[in-house]
Amino acid sequence: MSEEARSLHWLLTDLVEEVPGVRSVAVVSSDGLLLLSSAPDHPGAHGVGGAAEGPRGSTADLATIVAGLGSLTSGAAALMDGGPVKQTMVAMAGGGLFVMTISDGSLLGVHTAPDCDMGVVAYHMALFVGRAGHVLTPELRRELRQSVEAAG
Repeated sequence: MSEEARSLHWLLTDLVEEVPGVRSVAVVSSDGLLLLSSAPDHPGAHGVGGAAEGPRGSTADLATIVAGLGSLTSGAAALMDGGPVKQTMVAMAGGGLFVMTISDGSLLGVHTAPDCDMGVVAYHMALFVGRAGHVLTPELRRELRQSVEAAG
């Protein structure tokens, strides 16, 4: 594993460990492919303290939802001449879903418990995005995709 991949894994682990109420996290490429997750059943994952409880327990489902929501909000922003979407938040009775754009067009999705502090989640996501944007190169995305495909 490259130094950049280890760095990204560390950033993901830090997000999961530092933010109470995080259930699952997925980093999805601009074309909708899962690059990194918090699910322990995924080889590129860092499941920490029960953090892998995502939609129906599947990181693939979370990645699909994140990619779809990212596409939908980008389309809506284009129709409204709103510029690029920075963050989307969905509040549900049973939890929350936050999606934030990473500088290369990839997306960070975080599924949370209903009692999480939304400000803390958004703050830690912004830290992740700021740091990940510097290391998430095309070469690293290719490396991460290959590790996901090899595991599948």
